[in-house]
Parts: sequence; C-alpha cells; structure tokens
Amino acid sequence: MRPLISSRATPPRGNRPHIRYLHPRTREGAAVLCALALLLVEVIVLGLVPSHARPLIGTLLLGAWVIAFVLVAAVLRGRRSAARRAGRPTWPVPPPGGQWYGEDALEGYPSEEVARLLPASADPGQNRLQTAWVLASHGHDAAWIAHHLDLPADLAHLLADTAAHRATAHRA
Repeated sequence: MRPLISSRATPPRGNRPHIRYLHPRTREGAAVLCALALLLVEVIVLGLVPSHARPLIGTLLLGAWVIAFVLVAAVLRGRRSAARRAGRPTWPVPPPGGQWYGEDALEGYPSEEVARLLPASADPGQNRLQTAWVLASHGHDAAWIAHHLDLPADLAHLLADTAAHRATAHRA
C-alpha cells in the first residue's frame, strides 16, 4: 500500500513550475501586475470615500478597471498572435525536379486505379494525390485524407485500403 503523502510531492528546487504571466520582467507580467495594483488601489479608494459618493466613484473605478483589463488582454493577445505568426511555417517551394517524393515513398502507388476513379473535370493534381498516398502509407485513415486534402471519398478509401494491404503484406 502506498502512503497518502509522498516525499516526492513537491518538485525539486530547480524544476518548480513557473508562473509565466506574473513574472515582472515580461511585458505580460508587468501588464497583469499593473492591473492587479489598480484593483488594489480601487478597493482602498472605495473604502476611504464617503458613502454618499461611492456610487459615482465606484462607477469611475469600474470603468478604469475595464480599460485596464482591455489593455492587459490586448498585450497578451498581441504577444501570442506575434508568436503564432513567427512560428507559422511558410509554404515550401517545389524541388527542381518537380517531384516532392522519391521513388521509394511512392512504391506501390496505385496509379492505374487512381486514374480510373478520377473524373476528368475534377483532377486534384499529381502532387496532392502523391501526398495522399504518402499519408495513407503512414497510417492516416481515408476520412482524414479526404477531409484535409479535399479528395473524393472513394479515392481516399482506395489509397488508404491499398496502403493498409501493402503494410500487412510487408509485415507478413
């Protein structure tokens, strides 16, 4: 039976969780600390104001708190969206040969069956079909491929089933 209180309940000294938004050296931390300080000042002011002036002063302080909250939210959102934009991958340029995948990745690709299933009016392009084949051979299911690559469902099922049969044949 394990004890209810473990000696390992607290993390080691160097691995303590970091409270990111309350760290005073970051812009977000400074904004949050300013908003909390404003709230503390507002509570103190409301306690010191005579009772007949409290509704007016309370309304003004509430407006100041709303403005501070909006500013903190804008700072936090701006930082997060800037990080998201910086981390967004750019579209790669096609390789000089024009083929994205080598012959080993396209081994077993059912080109004849794919050509029979494709209507002439809705050709998704060879790169998208080869991408679907590579994803199917790495274990993605037909519904996921059809949804993310905007392929017809029967074509995605053909690629996923052929890749699954090829994988079980290689295992046996």
